[in-house]
Amino acid sequence: MGRKEERLGQALEVKVPSLFRCPISLDVMRSPVSLCTGVTYDRASIQRWLESGNTTCPATMLPLPSTDLIPNLTVQRLIHIWSASAAASASSPAAVLTRRVASDLLREINSSAADHDSAPALRKLADFFSSVEVDEIDKNDLVNAGGCATVLAPLLLRKDSKLEVSAAVTRVLALILTSDVVAESNKKIVVSALVSDLNRSISALVRLLRDEERLESRIDAAWVLDAIVAAAASDAEAKMLIAENEEMIGELVRLIGPADEKGTAMDCRAVEAGLGCLAGISSAKRARPRMVRLGVVEALTRVLGADPTVATAVAAGKALRIMEAVAGCAEGRAAICEEGASAVSAIVRRMVKAGREGAEAAVAVLWSVCHAFRDRRAVEALAAAEGGATKLLLVMQSGCSPAARQMAANLLKISRVDSKSCLAGYDTKTTHITPF
Repeated sequence: MGRKEERLGQALEVKVPSLFRCPISLDVMRSPVSLCTGVTYDRASIQRWLESGNTTCPATMLPLPSTDLIPNLTVQRLIHIWSASAAASASSPAAVLTRRVASDLLREINSSAADHDSAPALRKLADFFSSVEVDEIDKNDLVNAGGCATVLAPLLLRKDSKLEVSAAVTRVLALILTSDVVAESNKKIVVSALVSDLNRSISALVRLLRDEERLESRIDAAWVLDAIVAAAASDAEAKMLIAENEEMIGELVRLIGPADEKGTAMDCRAVEAGLGCLAGISSAKRARPRMVRLGVVEALTRVLGADPTVATAVAAGKALRIMEAVAGCAEGRAAICEEGASAVSAIVRRMVKAGREGAEAAVAVLWSVCHAFRDRRAVEALAAAEGGATKLLLVMQSGCSPAARQMAANLLKISRVDSKSCLAGYDTKTTHITPF
């Protein structure tokens, strides 16, 4: 639950209706959706569950014949009514922004003679899009009919924009593009405005990525770049432009796995945002050698070796899929083998804790360096990895694809470890194995 909702609960001394809480996060649902089992969850929570490779309903543990998410408009409306009622009764110094006030803010931003004057209005606009008390219809209307994109995009692209203003604009854009309640069609309006001048958009966002003093702005910039990269996937020219932007790739690598003398710690939000963008970039084959040269293998190794609270199962799955992509080029395989035990042990460590796609990507990476190219360092590292053979067996028993099962079998043969020693931690009497 957010701070605002916590204050509401304390002020009113009432309990949040259990119907409004997500069974996974136990927070008030922002975007309630129902599975085919009839149980309602918050969209973000259930999507993370499904993306981790789970195929059951978290509440009932029943198999899911379908993973379609159906918006529960009734519950959503009830939550809005309850939230509005609670807000009206609670003593709060700040009123919820209305659609009309938000429109006035856009006009104020658009008419600002000097861009630094627009920063306060932009921050208020960010409050509008981040508030759970603002109806999603109002948010969508402001993006669609309100001309939000036509005001924000030019402000971001201005060459003389102050860093504070660029950060404030990017915050609003990130809130729109990552929102569960803003329609995809409206998000496309915003992205189209940015892609129309791709070079300047990327330059403005890279400028924010370079600012070490503003982690929040760097994360916002990565989310906006993620949306731009996804939109450019079908445009060969745009895709090439992105693939050749070394500065952007380098800053994204630095965002997910900082390695500097200052001892900068990883941030789970930065890892998630950066990995999403790098995953899109890695789909372009010509980008992969460049990513390797800029240190992506080392950064991914640090992510996979990080604590699960920093690198979640979803993040680990993305990291492994990027690793699989770069292992498709000679430079990538060389870098993985150069890392040796560090890279292989990190891959093995997260193999069964990154969802089914992540597990299959891990097997593909190991197979590439150990079987297809027979690198001695990689083979030795796999044989020495703790629980490596056991985890390969778990992947084979988990319902993976035939190709992944065959690659795992090949890796088991290569490891040449005595079956008794490698299976010491594997209980043959176990009746239920749930690796994902």
